Amino acid sequence: MEARHFFACLIFFAMSSYVAYATDPTQLQDFCVAVNDPNKELFVNGLFCKNPMDAKPEDFFFDGLDKPGFTGNMLRSNVTLVSALQLPGLNTLGISLARIDYAPYGLNPPHTHPRASEILTVMEGTLYVGFVTSNLANGDNKLFAKVLNKGDVFVFPQGLIHFQFNAGKTPAVAIAGLSSQNPGTVTIAKAVFGAEPPISVDVLSKAFQLDEYMVKKLQSQFWMST
Repeated sequence: MEARHFFACLIFFAMSSYVAYATDPTQLQDFCVAVNDPNKELFVNGLFCKNPMDAKPEDFFFDGLDKPGFTGNMLRSNVTLVSALQLPGLNTLGISLARIDYAPYGLNPPHTHPRASEILTVMEGTLYVGFVTSNLANGDNKLFAKVLNKGDVFVFPQGLIHFQFNAGKTPAVAIAGLSSQNPGTVTIAKAVFGAEPPISVDVLSKAFQLDEYMVKKLQSQFWMST
């Protein structure tokens, strides 16, 4: 009986291991179109790796996060991202970092990170932050919002719409950790009204319950991401 129990456990763990390793790889870009001839076109899901023998300390180093980002733009905020593109040693490690600067009344507008959760720490100032859930069982989208002060931490789950707003009269600074080397950013207003080529006016007017004139006016705006 004990031998039978042992082999049953062994089979269970073997199947569990197979399930764990038989999943698709995590996406590091919006899409990765397959090609039949690798000699014709090749683009990896991520970045190529340097020979470990050629690695150097500078590959794992980035400086400059002590410097404030430019906030003289329309949104009065700025994101300085440190991903695998800026810090090559992050490649395959599944993490990245960002410094976010907010002038008084500066906004990091509603956006999502399709490939990362985010943990935000306020270093200076006060921020009003929040995220919205996907559709709940009752069809609603619930807002989770909080006013953060220096030293406070808030988490934004992967893929959910979130924002930060400096409602104070002094500048604010935050550091964000992200669970992907290339988290991606979809700024909602820019993606919807600033897409190229534009999304059909008929689609947007019906989706947002706006008249066509208002949709065309919004599409003519200069949309930006921080």
